[in-house]
Amino acid sequence: MTILLILLGLFIGLKVAAFFGKEEQNIDDKNPYLHPELAEQVLPEDMQKYVNSRAEHKQRNIYEFFIKPVIDNVLSFLGLLLLSPVFILIIVAIKIDDPGPVFFMQNRLTRNKCFFRLHKFRSMKMSTPHDMPTHMLTNPEQYITRVGRFLRRSSLDELPQIWDIFRGKMSVVGPRPALWNQEDLIAERDRWGANDVMPGLTGLAQISGRDQLEIEDKAELDGIYTQQLKENSISGLIVDVRCFFGTLLPVLRSDGIVEGRQNR
Repeated sequence: MTILLILLGLFIGLKVAAFFGKEEQNIDDKNPYLHPELAEQVLPEDMQKYVNSRAEHKQRNIYEFFIKPVIDNVLSFLGLLLLSPVFILIIVAIKIDDPGPVFFMQNRLTRNKCFFRLHKFRSMKMSTPHDMPTHMLTNPEQYITRVGRFLRRSSLDELPQIWDIFRGKMSVVGPRPALWNQEDLIAERDRWGANDVMPGLTGLAQISGRDQLEIEDKAELDGIYTQQLKENSISGLIVDVRCFFGTLLPVLRSDGIVEGRQNR
């Protein structure tokens, strides 16, 4: 009983911290996907037609609406507790290797193309272009720190996203959160309705090739995941379990990781 009370206290404490650490209220003020008047200024013409577009999907079923968020809360809470020693070791290593911020934060898209601040362990130097996917960098190795190289190969740089799951901006399983300016990926996901679900730490595309996939193939897999999630509660649970356990071996083997344009 004492242990349960301690865990409950920690859970409530972290939820309070998540509430007060939420995004700024104006984070979506310059979101071109929610404000059509801004789209013409920052988005390519062929992308503007996808602003505010909505795919025709069924309403969220019981699994997506209720059970999946509960699972996300439980798994992320346990992850934060059990992996706290790993977090501390990584923080110390980053500070020793390359003084500067421990965490890297960046605007990404969550459900319905709203913005949120995604957290990662910083794996690149402070001189790295900020709002650019790594695969778009020319010779990205020049920007990656020594500790960062290990973090990226082992996917440990993604661990802070457990906090993003706990605060309700991500899910354990779902399409990977896109950068706001990845117009090609966002447009393809719109065709499949994959922007209308919560992004995830891992997903069907992650276990099917990850960075080695072309944009169209990645978006199609995200669409297949979305269809199965919304089909019914049973199919949603099955695809999530498949993606969760299907992630373990590829992560251990560093499968599908590609760095930079020269490797595309």
